[in-house]
Amino acid sequence: MIGKEKRDLPLANERIRFDKMQLIDQDGENRGVISRSEALSIARSAQLDLVLIAERGGAGFPVVKVMDLGKMLYEKKKQVNEAKKKQHVIQVKELKMRPKIADHDFLTKMKRAVEFLQEGKHVKVTLVFRGREATMKDEVGREFFQRIMDVISSADYNGRTVAQESDSHAGSLWSRVFVLRK
Repeated sequence: MIGKEKRDLPLANERIRFDKMQLIDQDGENRGVISRSEALSIARSAQLDLVLIAERGGAGFPVVKVMDLGKMLYEKKKQVNEAKKKQHVIQVKELKMRPKIADHDFLTKMKRAVEFLQEGKHVKVTLVFRGREATMKDEVGREFFQRIMDVISSADYNGRTVAQESDSHAGSLWSRVFVLRK
């Protein structure tokens, strides 16, 4: 069984099984179509590796290049790490509450919501309706979310404003996502 590392490596040196190939030397010059053994000897004489670049080139032959395989893999790994650093994952924090929540509990949850927003996270507030509460869901929910918006927008976000991004109803749940906008 071939390990994951070997499968991810490009074909190089003796692992290249084509009889004829188009060779590009270490200076980037096209050396034309040559035999496998000749290409390997050129790579060895330069103390570098023979790496498969493309299975089918312009002339219909595989394209190989004389280069340092370790250096190429290092550069590729560096590029992947740089790309990962530039990615920004948005975290969504969810706060669940019932419409009949006590004032102190409500303010505590709103304090956490403000902290999450200041940290740059999105806040999803979910109202859970039970039993007969669901019959007044639209009216109570609208008032409750307006109350939440009033409390959240009163905080200081360094010139940024709070906006509602999405709204979803699912059975006895009503959720809204709050985000900061510039």
